[in-house]
Amino acid sequence: MVAEKIYIKPATADEAISMAYAHKDDFCYLAGGTDVLVNKYQGNKECNCLIDITGIAEMKQVTVTESHVKIGALVRLDDLAKHLILQDHFPTLLVAAREVASPMLRKTATIGGNVLCENRCSFYNQSEWWREAVGYCLKCDGDVCIATGGKKACFSKFVSDTAPVLISASAQLEIADIDGTHFADLESIYTGDGIQPRNLPETALILNIILPLGHDFRIVFKKLRPRLAVDFTSLTTAVSADKHGNLRMVIGGVDPKPVLIKGRTDGNKVDYIKSALQKTRVVDNDFYSRKYRRDMIRVFLEQSFEELFS
Repeated sequence: MVAEKIYIKPATADEAISMAYAHKDDFCYLAGGTDVLVNKYQGNKECNCLIDITGIAEMKQVTVTESHVKIGALVRLDDLAKHLILQDHFPTLLVAAREVASPMLRKTATIGGNVLCENRCSFYNQSEWWREAVGYCLKCDGDVCIATGGKKACFSKFVSDTAPVLISASAQLEIADIDGTHFADLESIYTGDGIQPRNLPETALILNIILPLGHDFRIVFKKLRPRLAVDFTSLTTAVSADKHGNLRMVIGGVDPKPVLIKGRTDGNKVDYIKSALQKTRVVDNDFYSRKYRRDMIRVFLEQSFEELFS
């Protein structure tokens, strides 16, 4: 018997979470759809209940107080990239937003969706017949990681472009679920497990992304990809320095989670680069080779330090 297809469009976050619980074994939240619908089409993600959260007005606002900027998870990347208030406080976030996908996709994709962007691998993100032909991997019910030959860990890569910049600026998330609302550092939601890359409950909603003011962050963003549009990242770096002398280096695209290295602006930059290379688990699951992407980590960090401190 064919399962019933259900489409629901709640008006509030509480209503959406309640509906998610009612269908918690077979649902997906739908916002911009640039990730969910592609994965559904490819057979990488199956669900018969779509909960469309685009009607939740409380998640579409950008607000500023004396202590922080709050960005609703449903703010579209195209709107984010043009936001004048954010341009004053976090201009590098706008740069990163403009680097995501293509102009057309940014008109529907949301900041929350980009933060939660599914991990990707050149052996997994393919059509169903392609995956069957090459052999199923750990991420799709197989028994081996095709990229590494190992049988214990999936190394599908973390590909969000906005998250490294947000983490470099000490972003927090406001997360709602059936038991209420809580706050968490953005970097804490990523597990490093390519199969289950986030530790959020399936029914949870990110309501807002919160950035602290008063730190005077200077941030350098860099991205490696074959083309200047559409392509997911092969390496993203965001390096920030604040007025208190804190240095935060965030690396994406080369590990199942964003890699964060903390330091001081007067610290040993060579040691920071060595730490970055030691912590990133780069494998051959990308357009570029493992060696080239590792080499580019060093190049991007050296360039970022030069731009920040020259």
